[in-house]
Amino acid sequence: MSTTSSYAPAPAAAPLHRMIRAQALLEARLLLRNGEQLLLAVAIPLLVLVGGERAGTLIDLGELRRIDVLTPGVIALAVLSTAFTSVAISTGFERRYGVLKRLAATPLPRSGLLLGKVGAVQLVLAGQLTLICATAALLGWAPSADVWAVLSALALVVTGTAAFGALALALAGVLRAEATLAAANLVYLLLLVGGGVLVPLDRYPAAASAHLALLPSGALAEGLREALTGAGTGVSHLPVLAGWTLLGAAVVARTFRWD
Repeated sequence: MSTTSSYAPAPAAAPLHRMIRAQALLEARLLLRNGEQLLLAVAIPLLVLVGGERAGTLIDLGELRRIDVLTPGVIALAVLSTAFTSVAISTGFERRYGVLKRLAATPLPRSGLLLGKVGAVQLVLAGQLTLICATAALLGWAPSADVWAVLSALALVVTGTAAFGALALALAGVLRAEATLAAANLVYLLLLVGGGVLVPLDRYPAAASAHLALLPSGALAEGLREALTGAGTGVSHLPVLAGWTLLGAAVVARTFRWD
């Protein structure tokens, strides 16, 4: 008497899109459990938004209403804090504690890790930006509601997230955890103060403005200001962000170390 079994093992890796989705959900849960990262991602942008609005004429933001100029910059700051600083620091310590070394033994490629982290940041940013926009609305923010303005802003946020995420992995993939922590925080402070994030580029000297527009922080913030204030579409800044994304991804592909 013979028996047959319907069990048919298939020892193969899952499709890449499923691995990326699983990695993104895992990364998002880990990020939300980290109180320090939430402070950086949520509390600081909200404090800058409320404090900047109440600062009066202490900082010259131009002729438009302060809240209309500040809010796009704070959105860019949220992308910077979450996609760059948080990702760089968490990845640096994942390397130190051997998490990435274990991931390297799985079928997940470097590109999958990059896309998984970017996907997690997008999920967290959705909640961040909802909170920021709601707070700004309570302060009187009145953005351009044109459909092209909304689509341009979304494209800028998505591309900016990819750019900062790629740069974060490029930084964390070669430096030790402590050095990554110091470098990521230093870059965050430098871009916050002088990276064209909160102050419009036309308030800087012409020479400085031209250079700041080529930084990912300046391109993202200025593009969002143009789109959300009705001054333009902001899409002219997308090539800069796309260029930084490609540069960061190329560095990751060549230099990223799993341990």
